[in-house]
Amino acid sequence: MLFNSLVFLAFASFFFLFWHRVNTQRARRLAFIVTMSSVFYGWWNWGFLVLIFATGLVDFVAAQLIETHPRHKKKLLVFSLSMNLGTLGVFKYSGFLAINLNWLLSPFSLHVPVAEFVLPIGISFYTFQSMSYAIDVYRGHCKATRDALHFYSSLLLFPQLVAGPILRAGEILPQLETVPSTTEQQRWDGMKLIAQGYFKKMVIADNLAPAVTTAFGAPHIAHSGLFWWVIITMFAFQIYCDFSGYTDIARGLAKWMGYEFRLNFDRPYAASSLREFWERWHISLSTWFRDYVYIPLGGSRKGTFRSHLNMWITMLLSGLWHGANWKFIAWGALHASYLSAEKLTSWPARIARFPGGGALATLLVLVQVWIAWVFFRAESASQAVEILAMMFRLPPGEHPSLRPAVYFLALAIAYELAMWSLARTGARESRHERREASMWLEPAGVALLVVASIFLRGPGHAFIYFQF
Repeated sequence: MLFNSLVFLAFASFFFLFWHRVNTQRARRLAFIVTMSSVFYGWWNWGFLVLIFATGLVDFVAAQLIETHPRHKKKLLVFSLSMNLGTLGVFKYSGFLAINLNWLLSPFSLHVPVAEFVLPIGISFYTFQSMSYAIDVYRGHCKATRDALHFYSSLLLFPQLVAGPILRAGEILPQLETVPSTTEQQRWDGMKLIAQGYFKKMVIADNLAPAVTTAFGAPHIAHSGLFWWVIITMFAFQIYCDFSGYTDIARGLAKWMGYEFRLNFDRPYAASSLREFWERWHISLSTWFRDYVYIPLGGSRKGTFRSHLNMWITMLLSGLWHGANWKFIAWGALHASYLSAEKLTSWPARIARFPGGGALATLLVLVQVWIAWVFFRAESASQAVEILAMMFRLPPGEHPSLRPAVYFLALAIAYELAMWSLARTGARESRHERREASMWLEPAGVALLVVASIFLRGPGHAFIYFQF
């Protein structure tokens, strides 16, 4: 069920019509969340609900056994991780592994059957969330719940179920225990987030998508460096507005329920270093890899070489998390190389010492991120190499027309600059000044976003991160 669909609007209307009638009693509240979230996910494929409940059951039981049998907790955690990663591997990576094995075995005339599986929507998100619960119980960061409804309501909570943000057990389980209540400010903040999310997705991302899809899907690469720089800029804003738009809607819906989700995007394209970019982009995933991969590997505690090696392993796994394809691994490797170069040279800090150095550092970060986005979006790694060669080709050559998509690119840039400016202005103003401005400016802005989402919406598309 897509957030940007009439079916979801009907679903959400029904949910909130009854939510405040059932949320005062714990068992009824949790049962309502599990039931409605199952309907939300099962709308795509009811069969895959079995997979969510089965993988969740592994971690639910494992977490309890880890607490009651501490002598065997390591074995229990290994079992939990093996089941989760094994399930993820079968559905997401078995075909990729078989294809590459066949390539290696071709000189010996050997062949491995390639199994084709339908990829369950959001499997990487809910698998990582479920795994982190068992890991946190193992580490003593949270207590295992004995209530299946309590556990499954956190795992299936529909606003974040298929594309995050990835919630930690310590964040959401305590919230689900108490009777949720919403303040007027919380409801209004939820409305603002939902309006922003739909605007980002339906007006910006969906109007940029046709030009990007046409460019990458063309039988021949357009012979223009300028054209590809514009296309990659369009894709950069498409994926940002698509994904952060989903997160905004999810956080807004959660606020309406009386819950709080963590911030997942914090103006990443304003970053003046690659490290800062990853502190601002898909925060719930980047911190997940930091806490459950990078730090357990040793982080930066075992010397310079190990620090770089651990970071490379983390970034390559992050690339592989996004998809079973060499282009995603190349994307992860590019970011790893950027981060290594940054750690070795401290170039952002050096540049920032000069007048205008901060803006120049941000520009250089964007160039690096844009280059990596080519691999992320390209149909294949070989196509990405061709496009990059064209991007740095001089003279620029002929390029197809990009109107009207270029107008929505300008709108995306203007919107981000406006939000950045409002954030800076709000930080400088007094509380009284902010309250006075919010009395008329915020309602007018939200109304404008809603009207734009209705009358300027692009062709409806599924959210990009549903495929992961």
